[in-house]
Amino acid sequence: MKQKKRSEIAEKDTWDLTPIFKNDDEFNKEYDLFNREKSKILEFKDKLLSSAKTLSDFLNLSDSLERRLYKLYYYAHLNFDVDTTNSKNLERVERVSRLMTEFSSLNSFVGPELLNGNYELVLKYIREEENLLKYKFNLEDLYRYKNHTLSEKEERILSTLGVSLSAPSSIYETLTDSDFTFGNILVDGEKYEFTESNYTTFIESSNRHTRKRAFNLLFKTYEKFSRTFADTFRFNVETHSKLALIKNFKSSIEASLYHDNIDIAVYNNLIKTVRNNLNVLYDYYNLKKEVLVLSSMHLYDIYANMVLDVDKKYSFDEAREIVLDGLKVLGDDYQKKLKKAFNNRYIDIYNNKGKRGGAYSSGFYDTNPYILLNFEGKYNDVTTLAHELGHSMHTMYSCENNPYNTSSYQIFVAEVASTVNELILIKYLIKKTDNKKEKLYLLNKLLELFKGTIFRQTMFAEFEKNMYESHEKGIVLTSDYLKNEYYKLVCDYFGKNVICDKLIENEWERIPHFYYNFYVYKYAIGLSAACKIVRDIENSGKVDKYLNFLKTGGSMYPSEELLVCDVDIHNPKFIEEAIQFFKETIEEFRKTYKE
Repeated sequence: MKQKKRSEIAEKDTWDLTPIFKNDDEFNKEYDLFNREKSKILEFKDKLLSSAKTLSDFLNLSDSLERRLYKLYYYAHLNFDVDTTNSKNLERVERVSRLMTEFSSLNSFVGPELLNGNYELVLKYIREEENLLKYKFNLEDLYRYKNHTLSEKEERILSTLGVSLSAPSSIYETLTDSDFTFGNILVDGEKYEFTESNYTTFIESSNRHTRKRAFNLLFKTYEKFSRTFADTFRFNVETHSKLALIKNFKSSIEASLYHDNIDIAVYNNLIKTVRNNLNVLYDYYNLKKEVLVLSSMHLYDIYANMVLDVDKKYSFDEAREIVLDGLKVLGDDYQKKLKKAFNNRYIDIYNNKGKRGGAYSSGFYDTNPYILLNFEGKYNDVTTLAHELGHSMHTMYSCENNPYNTSSYQIFVAEVASTVNELILIKYLIKKTDNKKEKLYLLNKLLELFKGTIFRQTMFAEFEKNMYESHEKGIVLTSDYLKNEYYKLVCDYFGKNVICDKLIENEWERIPHFYYNFYVYKYAIGLSAACKIVRDIENSGKVDKYLNFLKTGGSMYPSEELLVCDVDIHNPKFIEEAIQFFKETIEEFRKTYKE
């Protein structure tokens, strides 16, 4: 089917950005006005802590300017993402990007100047000036970094080295996005161009020969560049290890987790708990081996679908009703907000020429939470709609219940809200269907979610932690060392009943998240937390605690926010409960399959 132009998409199926700016002229006027007024921030330089009123006035001005800047940003980026071929959209995005850089530079004095001051004085000011009370958490969080912040001159030097320090990540992206070629793959006598993006299609094939060819082609190509990847990864580890020490942290992992105020014990508990329950994962692979009727199971078999796609198409109106009905359990207020998103054009539904791929929820305090989709009517499009609405509802609750300065929640908790929606919806669909094949398809999707998020991401988290610790012990992260350590880990996580093909030792090279520095564990924690929340809602029928969690925004640290809905991330019990959920799903699949 020929891709439609943006102008050919019905207005009702596009998002309405007029609540941000009525038109481009209004945007341009505000852009020019902000550009003239942004320097007002400098009036407070060297005066921030001169009095309680001065600090209060500065924070009010800073918030006001930042909100105006973000309105400009969202109008520009949302317009651009639905039509990247429009030169006016590109020019607008670039103008706003420059403006944000300039404003950031003007603000660069704030952190060092405040941190050079006395936090006791700030607390005194908070007691004196009522308006400062709402900034108490922000200021507390800022002063946590006092012992990890260098002098203004030293911080300026580090900031000028920003591009150089991020070189390993940039080189990795260039190598994998631009320079990698895999050649062709032969499938049923026909040649197809093989790429990283279509690897999934081939590795999930019902044809075992195709799966094996895809596996070998992918990892033999990575193997050719293993020394380059090892250098890139080693320099990344070296950079972040040195930066951690320079900033007075004991280790890279401590520095990375410090942003969310997360104890390293949380990270270690995740790895320990998952390792203690690998027998459940082994049972999943035994089930897969049985269903696929394999005498032996190789790593190139693990992504083969146990159930073929259900040949079912959904209109967007059908998807809307399924999501609304499935999420009724979250209460009337949640339903009201969902309908608001559907009825007020918060969602850009269909693909068009030049539209960004994938899906996301985006927006902030002074805009609606907008959702970008590329809806094609498949099952995954329905779950994607529910997932992104989870983010949007989180944004709505956060913004409605907090002042601007504490309205943005951390990435650490962001995936919890979206995954809660996904789990509720899939359980609703499983319960609703009388079709055994459809039920197996849904159960399989749930199993893949657990396998890929809790177990696979934890394996990555363990590898990353092990490699940083090896580096800190003085071990050189050569290509051979990295491959050997990764291979040993893979063998542990897949068990004795899966043949661990040696080429898998190169898999660590294709994981971009290893350049995000101790990020992947958040996926496993997020899904485990979502499981606990969904179970609690099912058992009690009450949603108050969950909605209160959504309302916290950025007013607490992530671990404290999750405690609001009874998820204690310092107690590994919630991870064990998620794995039990996985185990029960395996048993339900096995029972349904035998029927």
